[in-house]
Amino acid sequence: MCSQEGEGYSLLKEYANGFMVSQVLFAACELGVFELLAEALEPLDSAAVSSRLGSSPQGTELLLNTCVSLKLLQADVRGGKAVYANTELASTYLVRGSPRSQRDMLLYAGRTAYVCWRHLAEAVREGRNQYLKAFGIPSEELFSAIYRSEDERLQFMQGLQDVWRLEGATVLAAFDLSPFPLICDLGGGSGALAKACVSLYPGCRAIVFDIPGVVQIAKRHFSASEDERISFHEGDFFKDALPEADLYILARVLHDWTDAKCSHLLQRVYRACRTGGGILVIESLLDTDGRGPLTTLLYSLNMLVQTEGRERTPAEYRALLGPAGFRDVRCRRTGGTYDAVLARK
Repeated sequence: MCSQEGEGYSLLKEYANGFMVSQVLFAACELGVFELLAEALEPLDSAAVSSRLGSSPQGTELLLNTCVSLKLLQADVRGGKAVYANTELASTYLVRGSPRSQRDMLLYAGRTAYVCWRHLAEAVREGRNQYLKAFGIPSEELFSAIYRSEDERLQFMQGLQDVWRLEGATVLAAFDLSPFPLICDLGGGSGALAKACVSLYPGCRAIVFDIPGVVQIAKRHFSASEDERISFHEGDFFKDALPEADLYILARVLHDWTDAKCSHLLQRVYRACRTGGGILVIESLLDTDGRGPLTTLLYSLNMLVQTEGRERTPAEYRALLGPAGFRDVRCRRTGGTYDAVLARK
């Protein structure tokens, strides 16, 4: 086999085995491997991990060794036995309670997104999301399917909290938002982005606007509701009156919906927005030709299997914002997962 063919075959295997790698990560999070090792006073052998997790000895040892190979765990030999501890990567991103933890978003990906992705071929063939096949739930009312139980709603909100914990400040600093004293985060969930906003711009106040079930969970489970600069309003942004504000944030919102629904929402935002105010759209932007970046393309496929929408190019966001009445549309890439589009009324 020539070297070129060998490289191609290796790449093919890497792609084909990608789902196994993600399942190792999801399973280790689900079982609590990283929390257990974080709380242990010293590295543990596989028998101790198995005993404390209530998992099979053979399966536990296989999972731990695979995590070592993936640089999620480190192993040393003591007294003839391998003992395991978290790597810095795991301690930073996979342990609950870490300031940069992504555990909840990974659990959501493993329990929900992964199940929908089993039906990617059907989604491509049919051009619609796969909640009916994945969970037996019709998706005519999209967020009734996405929030199919209170536990699922909480998991999704915790996952987004993880995302904005890492990326919120960066994307909110893409433009200077200090001229906007009252900011309304539409579909703002737990208030994580609003909290990042008032931290970055101490002179502003924030309104989180979301459906009643989300607002009630936010007040019970998340700390943003305790900040006097942040208020929560219940409503459906497609139907109910929007709070008047200087700036509206739509973060990971427009990618859920068809162009027609996005246009309808943007027109409603324009009418509610104060003169001289604006809108900040936070999304993962596709390249001009629509063929990259890879992460954004994968997110767009995720929108296909889970929602009604897709990721878009800067030109496509301009084509939505302009007819709604917004002007001076500026797009700024952050170098992270999410980018910013600012437009003015």
